Amino acid sequence: MSTQAPKVVATRIGKKTRIAVAAARFNADLVDELLAGCLRRLDELGVPDNHIEVVRVPGAFELPVTAKAFAKSGRFDAVICLGAVVRGETPHFDYVAGECARGLQDVAIWEQLPVIFGVLTTNTHEQATDRLGGKHGHAGERAAEAAVEMIGVLDGIAKAKGKTAK
Repeated sequence: MSTQAPKVVATRIGKKTRIAVAAARFNADLVDELLAGCLRRLDELGVPDNHIEVVRVPGAFELPVTAKAFAKSGRFDAVICLGAVVRGETPHFDYVAGECARGLQDVAIWEQLPVIFGVLTTNTHEQATDRLGGKHGHAGERAAEAAVEMIGVLDGIAKAKGKTAK
């Protein structure tokens, strides 16, 4: 895995910008830290607390349907999905991680909305903790940065077409 995550591109947050966050309860020790880092970074980037809606879901497999519900509500400029899938002794990891990624990408494409994949998919618990502020940075913070940057990208595209985004 690369440790060369791109630097966040400065983006102005609109006063009406709203972000949804769906966080899995499975592997709660990991996801709780992902969520804390994500919320901390959103605050640093200028997104007010009252413009962020957080829901908890059972696990990573439930993130796509939650993202779809957020997207269909029309109330959000981005959806951040947080979870942690750690490989075990069965192929369960492959199904959960793969279907979660595919489902979130499908929602993003079909709804034309940034849906951020903030789901750790690691072989070990130690690898996951390395991505929570360790040698690989903080995946929750990076998810927040990706959401804010993509809101700016899509807003820029909409403005270039003569439309006004949120």
